[in-house]
Amino acid sequence: MANKDIETKADIEHWVRLFYAELLTDAEMKLIFAHLDFEKHIPHIVQFWALVVLDEPGYTTNVFDKHVHLPIKDHHFDTWLNAFENVTKRLYTGAKADLAVQRAHVIAYTFRNKLNLKDR
Repeated sequence: MANKDIETKADIEHWVRLFYAELLTDAEMKLIFAHLDFEKHIPHIVQFWALVVLDEPGYTTNVFDKHVHLPIKDHHFDTWLNAFENVTKRLYTGAKADLAVQRAHVIAYTFRNKLNLKDR
């Protein structure tokens, strides 16, 4: 059971690695990200969540632009959010963990709308 909040970039890296390990057990999600070299990409993901959760500067890339080319369907966001919430709640508890989950929902909502997935 989780007993601490997200406090450091090391916490975020641990969380991101476990999250993607769980997410990629889903066959559809694995196909979406098959082209990605995760070891190369992990530092960027960690920096993004460090900005979102810890307010740490350094991530300046447009996260939506990095995902717009992927073959994402509406139901993939449910899979992503479920894995995100499960891993976050398993590892951490507190205001920063709650913020991460809330922001993940906002990101999913924003992506769904920008991608106009109701028409896909």
